[in-house]
Amino acid sequence: MRSTIFSIDSDSRFEEAALSVFNYQYRHNTIYQQYVDALGVDHRAITQYQEIPFLPIEFFKTQYIYAAANDPVLHFTSSGTTGTSTSKHAVADVSWYEDSFRQAFRQFYGDVNDIAVLALLPSYLEREGSSLIYMVDDLIAQSAQPESGYFLYNHDELYALLLQLKKKGTKTILIGVTYALLDFSDHYQIDFPELIVMETGGMKGKRKEMIREELHNVLCSTFNVQHIHSEYGMTELLSQAYSAGQGRFKTPPWMKVLMRDTNDPLSLINSGQTGAINVIDLANYHSCAFLATQDLGKRYADGSFEVLGRFDNSDIRGCNLLVQ
Repeated sequence: MRSTIFSIDSDSRFEEAALSVFNYQYRHNTIYQQYVDALGVDHRAITQYQEIPFLPIEFFKTQYIYAAANDPVLHFTSSGTTGTSTSKHAVADVSWYEDSFRQAFRQFYGDVNDIAVLALLPSYLEREGSSLIYMVDDLIAQSAQPESGYFLYNHDELYALLLQLKKKGTKTILIGVTYALLDFSDHYQIDFPELIVMETGGMKGKRKEMIREELHNVLCSTFNVQHIHSEYGMTELLSQAYSAGQGRFKTPPWMKVLMRDTNDPLSLINSGQTGAINVIDLANYHSCAFLATQDLGKRYADGSFEVLGRFDNSDIRGCNLLVQ
């Protein structure tokens, strides 16, 4: 099944694979089967991927979402904040994750061999179980550029290395958690128009929240780049979507984003309307590939999407008012 999923090249092949994954997960994922049955959905009657039920992503905080016979080889966990529960994603075969992020990165950014990968991810490095750190570890290991590596709070070293890479003309990606990039921008400014700056989101309570336009304007000024790239991923997924600027994300071929009605969570809405984000991630073969997130967004006719905010369960009926 893996080769089928990672060779998808059309909507019809995606639909065929999605239906196959759904039927597999209905049979082998007890929690998902119970959820589908509780909705009164006849799994045998589903003929399109849009009809597949999406499991609320919060289930990863309280239930064992798993669809494999073997024991998990590792668990990815969310960071959470004090007093909140964290998500736990059991991974049956980590090579599925490696296939997913390696192919997606190559699709969006080219051969990582030729790229210096710099990571400014202090809060992620300071805990265990981060799927982002697993991915960045692998990208750094694959890079043939000796400058690739991590930075915690040593911004002076990062600044000096960026100057060096600019002088050498090395293609460079700086992947950073939002607050750490802003901390860097408080003290440094560099003219590096060719640099790819990718923010992964997250203030982690370190700084006040900022709207995307304000944040990206600050970072564009700091690095003298035209656009700030972004990554859309989460603990509960094994694939990422990427934005090359303006907050418009694109997915790899085995991943799709749909929008559901915030007042009727079981109904999908058309492109161009604001709704709650549903994700199909077929790389999640051994957990659940069909997830209803807590993110608000807007999907466009070409399949790209924006992320506009988040909502709480308690506010689900009125959350559309937040983005008027």
